[in-house]
Amino acid sequence: MIQPPLPATAAPSQTALRKWGAYVGPAISAAILIAVLIELRKLNWGVVTSILPTNPLIWMVFLVSYFLSPMGDFLIFRRLWSIPATGILPLLKKLVGNELLLGYIGEVYFYDWARRHVKMEGSPFGAVKDVAILSALAGNIMTVIMLALTWPVIGTLGLGVSANIMAASLGLVLITSAVIMFFRNGLFSLSSRDLWFVFGVHCARIVLKTGLTALAWALILPEAPLSSWLLLSTVRLLLSRLPFLPNKDIAFAGVTALLVGAQVKTGVMIAMLSMLTISMHVVLFIALMLIDLAARERTA
Repeated sequence: MIQPPLPATAAPSQTALRKWGAYVGPAISAAILIAVLIELRKLNWGVVTSILPTNPLIWMVFLVSYFLSPMGDFLIFRRLWSIPATGILPLLKKLVGNELLLGYIGEVYFYDWARRHVKMEGSPFGAVKDVAILSALAGNIMTVIMLALTWPVIGTLGLGVSANIMAASLGLVLITSAVIMFFRNGLFSLSSRDLWFVFGVHCARIVLKTGLTALAWALILPEAPLSSWLLLSTVRLLLSRLPFLPNKDIAFAGVTALLVGAQVKTGVMIAMLSMLTISMHVVLFIALMLIDLAARERTA
């Protein structure tokens, strides 16, 4: 006796996934909007306008540094998926989401956007995952390289950190990188050529970001030479990347006083740039919302 075919369960489950997936992008956009509104209430726009740099070169360096990350991502996914020029818009929203909400929430948003807008073979999850992992790996490797290059100077300055804590921090960075490399065959889905391209873009982004930060500092406070600001920018990167280091702000303030002098108002400058960056997040997301609304009006 021929048994009747069993009811298919894969199709309903895939339909359910697609149904729930349709809410991911709008939910993340709503969460980013709430975060933007919160930051908007915090910002004192009178203070922001009073500290705006007047040197156009400072603005140029600041804007290039700000858009460096999404432009790097655009180069990566342009190669991987041939995304259109409008693909920069979800990448900008990805940047704002990561900065104002949680790390990697932007990757979730961009994955949802790519799943709905980019035609490709297979799921975009593998490529987004590989790019995120390689970003962390590039950060780890560049941290070790920069520490090795600057150690003759940093070693004499001291970071107020014991040798054991420094060794544990470096050990964790190296072990994490070694684990990624050991399991790379089962971890990555992109081809070797694409992986090297993505890794190179991430490394170049880190180097350029560090250099542009130093250049912006030197333009704002020219009392110290660019070489001192470059070393200080490298120290800031190391402190942000190395785990287990206690009192990072105090350590950075101490190194700052030694490198550029205690009389230089470095804290005020960094606070100003942080406020400008948050203001940029707010303005950019509002602009992206207006672009989305205009696009919906055209298609309505």
